[in-house]
Amino acid sequence: MYAASTSVAPALAILTLVVSVSCSRLSLAEPMAKPLEPVAAILEAFQTHQVVALGEGLHGNEQGHAFRLALVRDSRFPTVVDDIVVEFGNARYQPLMDRFISGEDIPDRELRRVWQDTTMPNPLFDSPIYEEFFRSVRDVNASLPRERQVRVLLGDPPIQWEHVTTPDALQEWIVARDRHAADLVHREVLSKGRRALAIWGDGHFRRYSRWRGSPPEGNHDTLAALIERIGGTRVLTVWTNTTVELEKLQRDVRSWPVPSLALVRGTRLGKLNFKFYAGMETDPPTQMEDQYDAVLHLGPVSSITFSKLVAPALCADAEYTRMRLTRLALQPGGLAGRDAVEFKNFCNLQ
Repeated sequence: MYAASTSVAPALAILTLVVSVSCSRLSLAEPMAKPLEPVAAILEAFQTHQVVALGEGLHGNEQGHAFRLALVRDSRFPTVVDDIVVEFGNARYQPLMDRFISGEDIPDRELRRVWQDTTMPNPLFDSPIYEEFFRSVRDVNASLPRERQVRVLLGDPPIQWEHVTTPDALQEWIVARDRHAADLVHREVLSKGRRALAIWGDGHFRRYSRWRGSPPEGNHDTLAALIERIGGTRVLTVWTNTTVELEKLQRDVRSWPVPSLALVRGTRLGKLNFKFYAGMETDPPTQMEDQYDAVLHLGPVSSITFSKLVAPALCADAEYTRMRLTRLALQPGGLAGRDAVEFKNFCNLQ
């Protein structure tokens, strides 16, 4: 599950080869996507959209994190954006986050429950970059009058881990994630006439989610689709690229500034079948421009780096490692599964 896993590399190599061949078939009549300065482009998007959905790329990547920090630290940001809605925080702790983000001192052991107690049983958000993001928004707010301070909304459902003891109980919370977040955006952002930057894994912002071969039954709505349907608004969605060599899709990407943002509708990048970005075919097949409005370019895939799996000091915290292993045991494969093995190896646990 973790983004930095070396098992991803062979699949990416195959995908890059297939994409390269496919792109040679694209119509040369399609105009090339043009790079834009990404901070300015995202802020400008709020003139026409109440919600801008910024994908994270592979979880834990440092380049995407650096861009998000640059965005929220820009002096224009709090004049344009009211709220930041994040995947990496348990809504149960919203009052605590409100206090912290406005400047109140919160003990570290209490604060870290915000990102440690999400519905994810693995240490997906225990990487230091997620705590740094919250602290960076707090620092931005410290220089602002109260009425202009940015609120951080915790978008993961308010799971109570003390009552979750079986895989089925955990699954009930996980399947509710996107609906809970969409309701939150409608209640706290759209209905109040506010504007929000949403930060989630990119898959949550696809407009069409059903993969070819998946069961026809069930709810296939993504977070972006739910926000648009419930709120009656159009979300600007941004795919943060950490998996596909964009220069294989459009040669001049090699000369683009890093980072850059490109709008994809009507361009070569937009007309490509979405499977060449995601590695799977949707049913029916979709083009990239049907799924996302823009691509954030962070540089060649080979340049993408990842933060540590968890803050190293946590490995020496017996209470933390016991908690994490107890939750990992509820995942498919239990403590013999990949996530658990990777966590135990990282923390040198037997």
